[in-house]
Amino acid sequence: MNQDLLTQKAIELLKELISIQSFSQEEEGTAAAIENWFKAFDISFKREHNNVFAKNKYWDDSKPTLLLNSHHDTVKPNQAYTKNPFQPHIEDGKLYGLGSNDAGGCLVSLIATFTHFYSSKNLSHNLLMVASAEEENAGEHSLRGLLPSLPKIDVAIVGEPTLMQLAIAEKGLVVFDAIVRGTPSHAAHPNDNNAIYNTIEVLEWFKNYSFDKTSEALGDVKMTVTQINAGSQHNVVPSQVNLVIDVRVNDRYSNKEIADLLKSEAPCELKERGLKLNSSRIDKDHPLVKSGIALGRETYGSPTLSDQAALTCQSLKLGPGDSTRSHSADEFIYIKEIEEGIDLYIKILEGFLI
Repeated sequence: MNQDLLTQKAIELLKELISIQSFSQEEEGTAAAIENWFKAFDISFKREHNNVFAKNKYWDDSKPTLLLNSHHDTVKPNQAYTKNPFQPHIEDGKLYGLGSNDAGGCLVSLIATFTHFYSSKNLSHNLLMVASAEEENAGEHSLRGLLPSLPKIDVAIVGEPTLMQLAIAEKGLVVFDAIVRGTPSHAAHPNDNNAIYNTIEVLEWFKNYSFDKTSEALGDVKMTVTQINAGSQHNVVPSQVNLVIDVRVNDRYSNKEIADLLKSEAPCELKERGLKLNSSRIDKDHPLVKSGIALGRETYGSPTLSDQAALTCQSLKLGPGDSTRSHSADEFIYIKEIEEGIDLYIKILEGFLI
């Protein structure tokens, strides 16, 4: 199909997706819309829960596989919206609507790109397109849950808004619950083991702690105390203070290494909530990255999480739109970003697959 017509149909699909409520775990309608795209182009597909996926026409088990993935679930609109989040409309070249930027523009651009290459013969890699669900809440039926049903993946492009620059690394995440203990007492009596006062030293420790290993792409590990809770009434000194610690992990550490290190050194009790959201990366000299660089794309490290965290293969985060617009009020993506995104996806894959 003519690329301009394919792009036009991708924009129409994005408008349809915006008009359908698709909060995480409620993506039945958008999954059906994506199914209809594949049916219209006579592309064989499968659906597992609300994940829709398809292989290229000339799949060859002897070839490595390139995954093209983005998600069709959204967060709930915040109260600052002034426009109807489910009413797609174009104004001054911007397509407004919930999920337009995160990550509908990426998703429809990747689907269009997959469709462009679907019937191509003699590609160096198989193509696997996955429109995934439950990305925003890292749910049970997200890409991570789908992976056992998919063929082996050798390299991936994960569609998230990067202004079509090449995010060659992505920080991982570990969230810790911390407890600072003390002696409970009546506020009127002396107490030299006040848990709240003990927390001052602990907070200073977290504020001043630095990790040794710095990443070229992702910089330092970033650790932030994000929540604090203690006490029930004015005249009772509590027995403990509860903290929440957010740690954004670079590609020089595994999440387990971070957990082991902090639990051995922190001046309080720590327990991690999970270790699954590891950092991601792809070699700067990988042919996929080189193909993008040859087209004038720049490389960088991304501080935000995506479905890359579910993958064990090398992966590249790349897509139209701007990450700073994600989860914002009156979310939008420029029409020209989708047009340029599809064009660049196709050209990057031409340099990699052909």
